[in-house]
Amino acid sequence: MSVRGKRLAFPRRISIKTMKIIVGMSGGVDSSTTAVLLHRQGHQVTGVSMALWKEDSPYRGGERESCFGPGEEVSQAAARAVCESLGIPFLVFDCSAEYEKEVIAYFRREYLAGRTPNPCVQCNGRVKFGMLPRLAREAGLEFDAFATGHYARVEEGPDGRMRLLRATCLPKDQSYFLCRLTQEQLRHQLFPLGGLSKEEVRTLAREAGLDVAEKQDSQDFYSGDANELIGEEDRPGEIVEAGTGKVLGRHTGYWKYTIGQRKGLGVASTRPLYVTAIDPCRNRVVLGGQELVLHHALTADEMNWVSLPGLEAPLACQVKVRSVQRPEPCLLTPLPEGGVRAEFPQGIHAVTPGQAAVFYQDDLLLGGGFISQAFP
Repeated sequence: MSVRGKRLAFPRRISIKTMKIIVGMSGGVDSSTTAVLLHRQGHQVTGVSMALWKEDSPYRGGERESCFGPGEEVSQAAARAVCESLGIPFLVFDCSAEYEKEVIAYFRREYLAGRTPNPCVQCNGRVKFGMLPRLAREAGLEFDAFATGHYARVEEGPDGRMRLLRATCLPKDQSYFLCRLTQEQLRHQLFPLGGLSKEEVRTLAREAGLDVAEKQDSQDFYSGDANELIGEEDRPGEIVEAGTGKVLGRHTGYWKYTIGQRKGLGVASTRPLYVTAIDPCRNRVVLGGQELVLHHALTADEMNWVSLPGLEAPLACQVKVRSVQRPEPCLLTPLPEGGVRAEFPQGIHAVTPGQAAVFYQDDLLLGGGFISQAFP
């Protein structure tokens, strides 16, 4: 097999010794290929998956594939088929109660506070890399490492601290979503795909005869209408103009909007308008011109330092405020209460409270927190 003329072979072992490894499997091509890679390298592999959806769930869900929805049995069946083809065990662990508490409740709470949550970042830190391996150990599984199909890299630094790095294939890099991982989690973590491109992963999957080799990526968090998770009845309110307070229209729930949103506003205007602020107390959504959603600074709290033990002095680095954004230069300054302030003179469009702000020095992920405020 080859990609663009380059001969592909399954990579050699990522460790000198043979290990017992559990692989978090979603039924997709990335996690399936991860299991195949580690198995072919001679490791003792067990596939594990999370059950998040309860049969008596109060949510309706939808038809499309997602992390959370009624169709998870299909994904589990795909993962089980891969494990059966390799002759390795596959186990499903019920994480539904923890997921409801740590992800769904957080999702609802943030939207009702006028912020925009990041459920994938929250899930990774609390459930996927937290509860899932813990339940595996409690079930009697002995393992040396936990592996997933994320595109990222982890290594031990010269000071003994584990360091998280961006994937070598930057368009597929997923390190942003891993900014809440702890040193203990990273010390036992493997990312076998961190040095591969998506095209190379699909080629390896075809070579292994995996049915999921051509399966498309699923980016959805929830398969249904996200308003179901919030669970609020419509609450009509005003859409007003920034600065003047002029009423431009009406909304049915302020939590249905996010900072920087331009489409679906339900107002007529001769110029493009964006959501510039959400006011839960007054039940208002505020609109303004593009210049009002060009931000030059932010504060973030709930910091999790990953490749650094902490921040004691201003530091020149880069920041990402959404997963698809390229890192932008910033000056990062520690705040007395443990948060940080990041300044970026070039400006970033629609810095959104509630989202993750993740800080890098080139490929090295320094740490991340949740945006508390954005400044013009």
